[in-house]
Order: sequence, then C-alpha cells, then structure tokens
Amino acid sequence: MREAYQSDLRHIVDDLVDMAELVGTALEDATTALLEGDLALAERVVTADPHIDARQLELDAKAVELLARQSPVATDLRLLVASLRMSSSLERMGDLAAHVALVARRTHPEPAVPAQHREQIAKMSELGLTALRGASEVIQSRDLALGAQVEKQDDQLDALMLEISRQIASSGEETYTNAEVIDLTLLIRFYERIGDHAVSLVRRIGFLVTGDALDNLSAGVDVPEF
Repeated sequence: MREAYQSDLRHIVDDLVDMAELVGTALEDATTALLEGDLALAERVVTADPHIDARQLELDAKAVELLARQSPVATDLRLLVASLRMSSSLERMGDLAAHVALVARRTHPEPAVPAQHREQIAKMSELGLTALRGASEVIQSRDLALGAQVEKQDDQLDALMLEISRQIASSGEETYTNAEVIDLTLLIRFYERIGDHAVSLVRRIGFLVTGDALDNLSAGVDVPEF
C-alpha cells in the first residue's frame, strides 16, 4: 500500500513535467506562428490549449483524491498542495501561449510584430521558454539553486518589456498604427507573465523543500490569474 502511494506521488510530479512540456511546445509554436505568419500553426496552438486545460483537471483530481484518501503530512502534504497551485500556473502559461497564437491569427496575413521589434519578441519568447524548462527541471530535481537562474531570466523578461514599452511611448504617431500598439502591448505582457509563472513554479518547489511560507512573495510574481 505504501509503495502504491509513493508511486502515485511520483506520478503527480511526472504529470507536472508533462504539462510543462506541452506548454513549452505551445509557446514555441505560438512564437513561430507570430513571427513567421504561420496561420496553420497558430490554429494548432489554439486547438491544443483545451488539452492542457484537461491535463490540469486530471492532475488536480488525482491530488485531491490522494489528500482525501491518504491524509498526507509534512513533505507529502506540501507536494500535493503545491501541485494544485503549480498545475494552475502551467494552465495559465498555456493560455498565454494561446493568446500569442490568437494575435498571430487575428493579424494574418499582415505581420503581427513590427520589424523593429521582431528580435526583441523572439528574445522574450526564448527567455520564457528557458525559464519554463528550468522550472520543469526544478520540479523534477528540487534543485533550488537552479531556481535562482529562472528568477534571473524573469528579470530579463521584465527589462525587455519595459524597453519595448518605452520605445512605444517615445515614438511618434506615425511609427505604429493603433492596432500595432495594442497588439504589441498585449504580446509583451503575455511573455512577461509567462516568466512570472515560471518563478511562481520554482518558489512553490521552495515551499515544498523548506516548508517556508510564501507570504513574502510579491504580487507581481505570485498572482496566476492573468
């Protein structure tokens, strides 16, 4: 019985890692669709998002069942509680990738990103993907030192978002159309929030490993609703 219980806990971790892989694929494909104007790929990302949602519901149901059936304590309890929050963050990251794909679909066949910002958006996506993959490794290894690298990548995402925002604000009216301003502002926010969710993931692992409360987290990082 105890061996089966430990196997169930390992499956919870495996499910989180699988979700992270699905989200990573969605993010990578969404950015490709955005920058290359690939309508079919954008549609694929949007269509795949409900599958990520379903995986969250399945994972949460498993966690709740274990909580009710096994009455876990200490680290096991923290794992199950943290998994419920982490699955929510991963689901939101999947939604954000789908939002990127929706921008690509809405603007097609026109370029979704002005030429002067393509490199910056590609970099934001790269940083978000690296942060997500780093968070996935932390979930598997519980290596908190690696989690510090994820936070650095999030800082770089924040800096890029501010850089693009300032460039938009300081430009003349002839530089962008109103639609471009709206889309670009949304896109940089989507990517920035992906980084925030990656940080939230590694901080949940910090809670799991140390048992320390999360009260000192900033609202900008630890709010998974956007």
